[in-house]
Amino acid sequence: MQPCVSVIMLTCNRPQFIGRAIRSVFEQQLSDWELIVVQDGSHPQTAAVMREWRQRDERIRHFHRMQPGNIAEATNFGLRQARGRYIAILDDDDYWATPEKLDVQVRFLEENTDYVACGGGAIVVDPQGRETMRYLKPETDSAIRRRALYANPIVHSSAMYRLEAALRCGGYDESLAGFQDWDFWLRMARLGKLYNFPRHLVYYQLWEGGGSFQAQRGNTRSALRIVRRHRSSYPGYPIALSMALVYHGFAHLPAWMRRLAYQPLSRLKKALFAQRVNGGRATRGSGSGNPASE
Repeated sequence: MQPCVSVIMLTCNRPQFIGRAIRSVFEQQLSDWELIVVQDGSHPQTAAVMREWRQRDERIRHFHRMQPGNIAEATNFGLRQARGRYIAILDDDDYWATPEKLDVQVRFLEENTDYVACGGGAIVVDPQGRETMRYLKPETDSAIRRRALYANPIVHSSAMYRLEAALRCGGYDESLAGFQDWDFWLRMARLGKLYNFPRHLVYYQLWEGGGSFQAQRGNTRSALRIVRRHRSSYPGYPIALSMALVYHGFAHLPAWMRRLAYQPLSRLKKALFAQRVNGGRATRGSGSGNPASE
């Protein structure tokens, strides 16, 4: 039976977090989903965790690939397995913040056929689950496009998009060393509109073991390629290129300097290019999800 939503979760040697991510899928009010877990690498504890979850629920599909690939290649593999009309993304070290997440996004895409994807804000936490900040991305399609060349327009683990549109735009670019989701959104936006709910949909874990820190140099090369690739489609190319060059320089600093500066600079970037930021705890937004306000 075809599910409404295919949730794609990539995991590679991080078994300590994946159970938390899966639980947040099970807590969703919308139950018409399948969970596609794409495991790269051969961590025995991850395999054991997945055996336990698969015994609980047949909606979980586990694909164990012994030959690791990059994030784009692994996500494209997940897309090829997907049976749902809509794709939701959840990284193994993140987890969804509200049980209404899938239901709200499905209803939005059903009612707004000119939109290809939607996301929302994030609550940043450390590995112990302590909140460090929260932020919202630009909400309307027009606001998203104005800043799309400066920073990733949609938080990947908050996203839901149409499978048909993702396949039509060619999926994720496997030649990029990093920021594949940023490039993906810029190409998806050529097929339709994007939207971000003014509410926090995901807990986003920021830590040195995450992909953003581990792949900084590859990410900076990709950022330069992405900005140049899309310069004619979105405004702000000179500023965007300058930012990418600064980031490229930062990635070549000694590792100890990058570790000290990584989290403060990451929070600063989110503050500069998010719609709203709260450094402490705050009441979640209750946006209606109506794009007519753009």
